[in-house]
Amino acid sequence: MAFSSLFRKKTVQEILKQVAKNDADGHNALGKHLTARDLTAFGIAAIVGAGIFSTIGKASADGGPAVIFLFLFTAVACSFAAFAYAEFASMVPVSGSAYTYSYVAFGEIIAWIIGWALIMEYSVGNITVAISWSDYFTGLLASGGIHLPQWVQMDYLTASNGFNNATALMHSGKTFENLEPALQSAYTAWNTSPVLFGSFHFVADLPALLIIILITALIYRGMKESRNASNIMVVVKLCIVLLVIAVGIFYVDTTNWHPFAPNGVSGVLKGVSAVFFAYIGFDAISTTAEECKDPQRDLPRGMMWAIIICTLLYIAIALVLTGMVRYNELNVGDPLAFVFEKLDLKWMSGIIAVSAVVAMASVLLVFQMGQPRIWMSMSRDGLLPKRFSKVHPKFKTPSYATIVTGFVVAVPALFLNLTMVTDLCSIGTLFAFVLVCAGVLVLQNKPEIPRGKFKTPYVNSQYIMPAFLAIGLIFAFGYNKKATMSFITNETQINSSADIITSLDKNDSEKVFNYLKSIDVQNKTSETSDLEHLLSQYQDDEVKYAEVVKGLPINDSLKYESGLSLFKHKIPMWIFLLVLGGLTVWAFRQKLSLIPLLGLICCLYMMAELSVWNWIYFTVWLLIGLCIYFGFSRKNSKLNLVEKV
Repeated sequence: MAFSSLFRKKTVQEILKQVAKNDADGHNALGKHLTARDLTAFGIAAIVGAGIFSTIGKASADGGPAVIFLFLFTAVACSFAAFAYAEFASMVPVSGSAYTYSYVAFGEIIAWIIGWALIMEYSVGNITVAISWSDYFTGLLASGGIHLPQWVQMDYLTASNGFNNATALMHSGKTFENLEPALQSAYTAWNTSPVLFGSFHFVADLPALLIIILITALIYRGMKESRNASNIMVVVKLCIVLLVIAVGIFYVDTTNWHPFAPNGVSGVLKGVSAVFFAYIGFDAISTTAEECKDPQRDLPRGMMWAIIICTLLYIAIALVLTGMVRYNELNVGDPLAFVFEKLDLKWMSGIIAVSAVVAMASVLLVFQMGQPRIWMSMSRDGLLPKRFSKVHPKFKTPSYATIVTGFVVAVPALFLNLTMVTDLCSIGTLFAFVLVCAGVLVLQNKPEIPRGKFKTPYVNSQYIMPAFLAIGLIFAFGYNKKATMSFITNETQINSSADIITSLDKNDSEKVFNYLKSIDVQNKTSETSDLEHLLSQYQDDEVKYAEVVKGLPINDSLKYESGLSLFKHKIPMWIFLLVLGGLTVWAFRQKLSLIPLLGLICCLYMMAELSVWNWIYFTVWLLIGLCIYFGFSRKNSKLNLVEKV
């Protein structure tokens, strides 16, 4: 096969002709039940979940009340991407979402890559939500007096890593009672779990498995049933969120909003991954295009209204939370329940716990609904086996793909770590957003492409983009020179006290304790032998902490990060900066549309804020996908069969 065949494209006319044929003969046709109101509800169902009930706490602890600007930035970035999605959805109203859009804009190989990446958004994202749902559900049971064993409510990796970290901290002098609750739970789960095959500890999140089975069964039954369940859950959780705001506003102490940005811009941006994860889901609406009564009109409306409503709710909740308690107390897994319990409003904590369980279930429903429809579209094109495009004759749903999705989500949810899957989900989704925005830019000057009812407003970026770049450079080298030069010169970084202490063996721990004792002017070493506590007391003063760490009698590799080990974490940001330069040149030469261009840049920036390990895992994932493409999909593609004829 010629290299050019990798980029063979589907035309919009061919796609629309196939959809019309499916509708006419009923073969592989999905039931049309959805209106703009239903789509907005699906968007809210997908977005208002783990973000508002869980990750908002960590983001608020890092950024303080100024975290509202991060929600605004992320909402604007997602809105730019939503414009691109809406334009494509109006142009190509089929179930494939970003996969189908990429097939039209870039060709088959890119479409396959984006389809494979979307598995990380929907399937891996649902693993994350299932684990979060399990945490809230088991907490709700515990509040009612039902206590499940720790080893059936935690994943294997969390238990294993937590056990190792807890052991290291206890060797360094910390008592079990002084460990963080999460480490205590992990340590207990590992020690009390059944041991199989000699040394394998059976630790599995069984409640997560249960909810995935129930949601998959509901989606298998039909779109109408899924829609009705989603609408009910959305009404319930919106009522609860509004109740939280209405009650919480009376307990706001405005002194808690000072300082507004305690950790500066870097503190606010630290929560990018968590806050972006709170917005994932609006694009899942586009996978239901074939089940909409008027997709070209209603899909753009559904996406935009969902983002607007959710952003207003997020900002209101963030302001209420940071006003009720100090921002630095919010680094907990259930911040909404935490603040009301702290203020002795336990009846509100109970209501929030119940609503969180409902909210997580609705997110699961929308994500679990999106993945089978992506696979169905890929199967229709011959890139996956035919069984994935099978539509149930009675329920009018992609039945086989739905069952496979259930297995793909359920099995990893038993064993995988929450943080790992959250970041993998974020990078897969951002990659999809980047390609959809780029697709609109590629097609903007092609008059032969038929347009739908919605088109992104055109603003010429020819001079605006270079001006933005110049302002960015002035800010970086004028107002943020120290951090900029540290980034460019790869300046050595001091490790945190927690990182230093957990990396020590028993011999090094004794040396560090004796050293800290020798410099202890406040005699705190006589009160505790907890090394992490003793070392962390110096962290508030940068200069003093650097001096203490420098004197520690251990290897420098344990104290500092430098050279390649430090530079590798900056690779994603260097990639972003290089691409930004290229995009500025492209914008100047081609007079690109500003809105999709800003969407591409914002999403690529958020990708750059994720760790290099996420990029590595994502690259490995894409390589596995390419092996499948060249082994099966390329030769079975329907476009390949057409070429042969």
